Amino acid sequence: MKLIDYTSVSPTNFNGDTAKGVAGRVAVGKVDGANNFCMRVFEIAPGGHTPKHSHPWEHEMFIHSGAGEVFGNGRWNPIQAGSVVFMPPDEEHQVRNTGSEKLIFACVIPSGVPEL
Repeated sequence: MKLIDYTSVSPTNFNGDTAKGVAGRVAVGKVDGANNFCMRVFEIAPGGHTPKHSHPWEHEMFIHSGAGEVFGNGRWNPIQAGSVVFMPPDEEHQVRNTGSEKLIFACVIPSGVPEL
């Protein structure tokens, strides 16, 4: 078993044209012996966003705190604390923070794909 405070993991920061104000952490991954999934935690600053992208694997997101929008099905959809997002393979998606606080969410991806 592994029990951690995710903030104890050093973040990878993304702040440029394609992603702005994003800190990502691998909370549980290959180095922890996770053979099937990787759990990442992202924090997006107010006004920040992830890159718009797609990939051949599904992933799931649980919105822990904050408010924003997720692009999926060709449109922007509101999200807030307690929202759960299922993103199917190959669907273009992006997350952006439209609120005044950090948008924090956990994201689960399959093993064997880039963890961050």
